[in-house]
Amino acid sequence: MAQSARRSEDPLVIAHRGASGYLPEHTLPAYAFGYALGADYIEPDLVLTRDGVFICLHDIHLEATTDVEQRFPDRRRSDGRWYALDFDLAEIQSLNVHERLPGRYPQDRGRYQVPTFEEMIELVQGLNRSTGRDVGIYPELKAPTWHRTEGKPMEEAFLALLERHGYEGPDAMVFVQVFEKEPLRRMRELGSELPQVYLIGGMQRADLEEGSLRDIATFAQGIGPSKILIEADPTVVERAHAAGLEVHPYTFRADDVGEGYPDFEAELERFFDQLGVDGLFTDFPDRAIAVRER
Repeated sequence: MAQSARRSEDPLVIAHRGASGYLPEHTLPAYAFGYALGADYIEPDLVLTRDGVFICLHDIHLEATTDVEQRFPDRRRSDGRWYALDFDLAEIQSLNVHERLPGRYPQDRGRYQVPTFEEMIELVQGLNRSTGRDVGIYPELKAPTWHRTEGKPMEEAFLALLERHGYEGPDAMVFVQVFEKEPLRRMRELGSELPQVYLIGGMQRADLEEGSLRDIATFAQGIGPSKILIEADPTVVERAHAAGLEVHPYTFRADDVGEGYPDFEAELERFFDQLGVDGLFTDFPDRAIAVRER
């Protein structure tokens, strides 16, 4: 069985895609602002470029958050999508990143760039040195099985990059998260002892049963279920703890409060104080920290 999850005195606040409620997601300014707002961990999502570089991007496609359609109109695949894996790093970093969600940062303001994972690590580690804090990183491998079928396996290169930057062993300030079990198992087979989290969406309810949780505990330190799944069955937290797993639900947004709550703070209070989660992902880390510290 994997080592027991590392317990924090207080629930963790994870800056989801950086402070993405305030700045365009997965940009260095968003990561830096999430750090400045006091987050315990900063979350980058990772995909690969054609030349094998890990970049910070929410999914395998480029059009939702960049101007790739205007810059490279003829580079879409037959399904009409622009895939990061079809572009070199230099091409991707020539794109302008914009806000994904309406009503947030103006889409026509500023010049933002897709960063590499290495740039994100160097930012966080640099801030740790200059501030004296010890903020962790919480990378998610996006669609690793798909990358493998495209001839770009992620796991070994990802672990090597982390090791180069000092992230190794069970106490490293990193959680590795994936929505797929096999890549997490594969990283264990490659010798990784890094803390791992298995993400669970709405179509994976069976993974929250007692037997499945015990199996997950053989290769992960925690689960990251959708907050909706916990609302539907609050006993999930107790069952996961009984299996030795931390629980880090996603995603808490001040502009998308869960049904039945009068405000964002009330939703956060329930998950922190009543449901007893060990951490949570939020686009608004400052507001989550304020609730946690009441």
